[in-house]
Amino acid sequence: MGAVKSKRMPRAVRERQMLDAAVRTFGQRGYRTASMDEIAELAGVSKPLVYLYLNSKESLFTACIRREAKALTEAVRAGVRAELPADRQLWDGLQAFFTHTAENPDGWSVLHLQARTHGEPFAAEVAAMRKELVAFVTELIAVAAREAHRDPSLAEGEVAGLAEALVGAAESLADWANATPGVTARQAAATLMNFAWAGLGNLMDGRPWSPPSGTDVLAAPALT
Repeated sequence: MGAVKSKRMPRAVRERQMLDAAVRTFGQRGYRTASMDEIAELAGVSKPLVYLYLNSKESLFTACIRREAKALTEAVRAGVRAELPADRQLWDGLQAFFTHTAENPDGWSVLHLQARTHGEPFAAEVAAMRKELVAFVTELIAVAAREAHRDPSLAEGEVAGLAEALVGAAESLADWANATPGVTARQAAATLMNFAWAGLGNLMDGRPWSPPSGTDVLAAPALT
């Protein structure tokens, strides 16, 4: 009956059902283990119909990556309001990130685990999403630093490493939060804010940490 009913659905609705089923299957069973038969059955359609719409298992997985990446980046951007102070923007962005990854654990598994461990071109799709998030965080930090120091010429390159570190920490923390019962998105966001903002706040105030003299450790760049 499911397959008969699906023939009356608009193409967009039918494709969404297939992608929903694919994300759930890939996220829970892994790319190699997941079968097109499982995905078709979960979507309530025939396997030939899945191939007709999405060509191959590789194409279906790529479509899943692109959809989940777009949803995550849009959620983070929608959660941040440019008129708010920098710490509030970061807090809201982190809450949006952790809320989305908590509410879509299969999608996050597809992005952060499955796509990264099965080679190109899947890893490249995730790298593009990550690049967009890093650029967004870089600009957020750079704008805050320019405002704090009244220095409109501050280059984004000076804070790119900080943005990379922050995004990497958020990714790892999302894995931990999703695997740890009782941890909410708000708690995960607060954990990262407590870890990151104290250091960022010092940088904004022109007080970067420096290593003891006589060591070979490179000092963090001062945002001045």
